[in-house]
Amino acid sequence: MTGDERDISPGRRRTVLEPLRVGGTTHLRNRLYRAPVLEGAGDGPDAAERYAKQFVANAEAGVGLVIQGNSCLYDEGRTSPGMTVVSTRERVLRLAPMVDAVHAAGAAIWIQVGLGGLFAMEAWHEPYRSQRRHPLLAASTPPLALRPVFRRAPIHVMTGDDIRAMATQYGEVAVWAREAGYDGLQLASSNAKLLDQLLSPFWNRRDDEFGGSLRNRARVLELIRARIAERAGADFTVTVKVPVGEKAPPFTRHTTWDEGLELCRMVEEMGYDSVTPVEVSVFPDTTLSRGGIPTSIWRNRSMAARFKAAAPSRFERGVLTAGYVLGGVTAPFRPVWNRSRFVAAKAVVSIPVLAVGGIRDAHEVDEILDGGQADLVGIGRPFYAEPDLPARILGGRPEPGRCQYSNLCVPAQMLGMKGACYNPAVVRRRTPADAG
Repeated sequence: MTGDERDISPGRRRTVLEPLRVGGTTHLRNRLYRAPVLEGAGDGPDAAERYAKQFVANAEAGVGLVIQGNSCLYDEGRTSPGMTVVSTRERVLRLAPMVDAVHAAGAAIWIQVGLGGLFAMEAWHEPYRSQRRHPLLAASTPPLALRPVFRRAPIHVMTGDDIRAMATQYGEVAVWAREAGYDGLQLASSNAKLLDQLLSPFWNRRDDEFGGSLRNRARVLELIRARIAERAGADFTVTVKVPVGEKAPPFTRHTTWDEGLELCRMVEEMGYDSVTPVEVSVFPDTTLSRGGIPTSIWRNRSMAARFKAAAPSRFERGVLTAGYVLGGVTAPFRPVWNRSRFVAAKAVVSIPVLAVGGIRDAHEVDEILDGGQADLVGIGRPFYAEPDLPARILGGRPEPGRCQYSNLCVPAQMLGMKGACYNPAVVRRRTPADAG
């Protein structure tokens, strides 16, 4: 029987509809979550309102959990102008009205927090680079062959005290997030962000307590978990993404499959409340979002103009564009592309495992959850094309989703534009009600 022929009978028990508790502060009405993407809400006074326009509609359509995309731990270190800074209590508490609105619509909400490290926009985005006050934070000095890429950006290799201070700041943000009403916090520990760089032997070539062995590289996660427990309470839900296997240039060190699974075991021992095993690349290319080549970066006039303003140098635009093209060529869309990872992680940990990556329809969701392959299922970019996607998934409707995984929305995320579908073929299919 094919996927299109399978029937989801009204009386059949479906795991996706069952509630779940994650940690001490997250109670979910079902097992479907909106995975973190960049909404382009920015850092202005209207950030809460801009998040609410997307998240409340998703919650009203039935999603159990929303994970707010990567927010920045410090004033500098964002990877996109569309990210929100959460470096102070006031910045976090201004998001409380949005959190309340999501709760009123029946969903829980986590905030994802991180730093860009070497790939912060102070490295490549000209207006931000010219106003930069601090050097880029790095796990180690970049490999020799890559140093020309960072030739215009001063780099500070983090000391042990810097790493401990960062862990303390995570604890502070967790306190403020709990005060604002968030149900939990997720570490931005994949997709070539700073924590991923500290975990990866490709970037981390340290010889101190935070470098060398996997156990040492993972020490930063242990410190962060401890500081959050001390400041926000041991019951406050904290979750983490874990790279399981890492795409890297040939003949270079990288996180292996076995190391990734061992790290899953480690984070459970450290006290994390759930884990999301993911495929990653050592570079922030479109390997991270399997799909087509994002031609919108040169075909969409608004994106092309923003891109030229952000990276006036042809060399820099060429490097960034090459990453997009190479990622699209070498990592085309594949349904449920992280399946082998979350299935393997489920076999080695007892905390909830979150599945994400190329999940499109109710049949795939049921296959994962009813088969015990994971405990929650996340969908990210398709929400841009289909804000009421949860109603289709939770209702068991068999029709395919609208998202074509073209990656045309990816440059918009990088450039701080509104989180939306930029594929003309998909947008034309939307009804006036959808567009509103």
